[in-house]
Amino acid sequence: MLSKSQINLLKSLQHKKFRREHGLFLVEGHKSIAEFINSAYQIEAVYHTNAFSPKVLKLSQKINLCEISVTDLEKISSLKTPQEVIVLLKIPQWPVLKHEQLKGKFSLVLDGIQDPGNLGTIIRIADWFGIENIICSDDTVDVYNPKVVQACMGSLSRVKVHYTSLIGLLGQIKLPIFGALLDGEDIYNTNFGSDGLVVMGNEGNGMRPEIQKLVNKAVTIPRIGGAESLNVAIATALFCSEITRK
Repeated sequence: MLSKSQINLLKSLQHKKFRREHGLFLVEGHKSIAEFINSAYQIEAVYHTNAFSPKVLKLSQKINLCEISVTDLEKISSLKTPQEVIVLLKIPQWPVLKHEQLKGKFSLVLDGIQDPGNLGTIIRIADWFGIENIICSDDTVDVYNPKVVQACMGSLSRVKVHYTSLIGLLGQIKLPIFGALLDGEDIYNTNFGSDGLVVMGNEGNGMRPEIQKLVNKAVTIPRIGGAESLNVAIATALFCSEITRK
């Protein structure tokens, strides 16, 4: 049984302020939890009801297992219909990215992405195409938001997501910087080379002008029909497909 203070702490992790304050976040859903178990993430505790057997997690490390009531599980869950288990993890502190860590590979850069579903999907896309790092502007939605964690379906256990001042980073990194823009070169004719950064802009406003100025090559997905725009996650998938194909 959880104490009132424990419940309040776990419930507070639905908000960015308290996730950052405590350095903790929650993962729900059997598929997502299975991906995080035995990953590089530090697991603080596994909360489960009597209906769940921790043996299915195939734990390779000693972990704090806490059996709780269904009522307590419902209190700490962010889901309308919670499953039988929730895992508490520590937010990792990734090292500051430098040129050496980005050279020889492609990385995604997100400028002001606001929708949790979009960010979660982009993380899954990056995982699919073997992209290790996603670099976000400070105002991009928090990667440990419960909706982001749900949407990425465990891919966050393999993809590092960093937050920083994009102007500062892009101004220092000596790599090609490709930007997804409407008036750029046709993506299917673009020579992406062997490494670089691919910048995707905000869902409604696109890329900020000050970020556009740092882009070396504008690239566009040619429009054949009449749609006004593409969802940023779909556009990211197309870019990832092209940069890994060549």
